[in-house]
Amino acid sequence: MSVLVLIPARMAATRLPGKPLAPINGRPMIAHVADRAVESGVGRVVIATDSEEIMQAAGACGHEAVMTGSDHQSGSDRIHEALGKIDPGRKVEIVVNLQGDLPTIEASLVLAATGILDDASVDIATVGVAIEREEEKTNPNVVKIVGSPLSPTRLRALYFTRATAPWGEGALYHHVGIYVYRRAALERFVSLPPSPLELREKLEQLRALEAGLRIDAAIVRSVPLGVDTPEDLERARQMLSHGR
Repeated sequence: MSVLVLIPARMAATRLPGKPLAPINGRPMIAHVADRAVESGVGRVVIATDSEEIMQAAGACGHEAVMTGSDHQSGSDRIHEALGKIDPGRKVEIVVNLQGDLPTIEASLVLAATGILDDASVDIATVGVAIEREEEKTNPNVVKIVGSPLSPTRLRALYFTRATAPWGEGALYHHVGIYVYRRAALERFVSLPPSPLELREKLEQLRALEAGLRIDAAIVRSVPLGVDTPEDLERARQMLSHGR
């Protein structure tokens, strides 16, 4: 299957403006994410942005980039536009939506998620990791996957929530926001209006589930650090300076 990794990036982050270009060990953050995507070897890697600054920085770091509109409501909408520009001949079958604020992501996570679509019954793949810190189990900013185990390393997602779920004894899983779409699933997803549960939980992946699309999650061992604040950025710098 032909795979395209798209990394949406914009400058207008609320809590950390300009964060795609924040320097980490001499390279902008977005370049670190693209570096790991290339290391995964799953396919072509392109940064999708509405910023000339990001375009220039990507090129200077040896990465491909494409300009998109500035009015997109989500990264999924941005990668859909980018896909149409990059692949008008529709040769790409699988599209990876990799967030541009995960500089510590490991290439193995991209590979694990993409591999799930070897199963023809799955429309969208994502990633989860068992929650170990007690405070994260009740933190609404830590999104949980509720799913049926298919193996020790894979869940079929039934729901995503900010609540503590499921109830009872057993592992809780933190959802890592990497999405791997079949092309048809991405096109259907972006054509749908926001769904009731999506609006209530403020989680766009629920739109896919409500529409009947199947999402499976690869269960991995580590969570990449999402950079949203200056404190997160400093932590990323420390982690990557020590080989992470």
